[in-house]
Amino acid sequence: MNSVRGLILCGGQGVRLRPITYYFQKTMIPVGTKQKPLLEYVVRLFRFHSVRNLAFLVNYKSEQIFNYFDDGNRFDVKISYVNDKPDLKGTAGSVLNACKQGVVTHKDTLLVYYGDILSNMNLKNLLQYHETQQASATVALCRGFNVRVGVADLDRDNKILGFVEKPKIEKPVSMGILVLKGETIDDVEQLCEKKRDVDLMRDLVPHLIKKGKPVYGYLSDDFWYDVGSMEAYEKLNPKLVEDLLAYLF
Repeated sequence: MNSVRGLILCGGQGVRLRPITYYFQKTMIPVGTKQKPLLEYVVRLFRFHSVRNLAFLVNYKSEQIFNYFDDGNRFDVKISYVNDKPDLKGTAGSVLNACKQGVVTHKDTLLVYYGDILSNMNLKNLLQYHETQQASATVALCRGFNVRVGVADLDRDNKILGFVEKPKIEKPVSMGILVLKGETIDDVEQLCEKKRDVDLMRDLVPHLIKKGKPVYGYLSDDFWYDVGSMEAYEKLNPKLVEDLLAYLF
């Protein structure tokens, strides 16, 4: 396998986590009984699976991240920092910017992780699957996701025929973790030439599929949790975090 570079997206303003993100970068909010920053769990997960070359794609309140993690030596990893550029918006634009800054190359395997996701995913298995499939992109997927709102079944007159509170989705959903071949940066650049705000999941993955490139889903039963809203953050059980992720410490 080509050299693996972990790219952690941690530049967003965390609008769904306000008011706490008026004071914290969203990846720095404390979780678990140890009250460690969410991002520390991510870094330790990468390190546990022997991915030590990391790049933080930063913007909003990036000083908090740098002051805590510095060059990564304290966590036995090497961290580079790439500040988002105004002319390259969206998650895919952040990845392209990392390439333009020389932090990643077309020869790297890019393990992209959304910084507001908490997980114990076996990243080594994900990377091996990506390599075995010779995929251009591999998206980590989870079955049995519970929608956090009620879903109604309506007739033509909007009369409710049925209602299910927080149902499970039958189709697998994205976990906010994906692997990309470095050469897909060329596809990102093509997309960024057409529009300013380019998203990895919304724009790049459908683009690769349309071009006939091999895009695979990696189905996983591992724990994952999107901490990206106040409701989700308040419902996150600190003891559950420690029970599932204590091995990282």
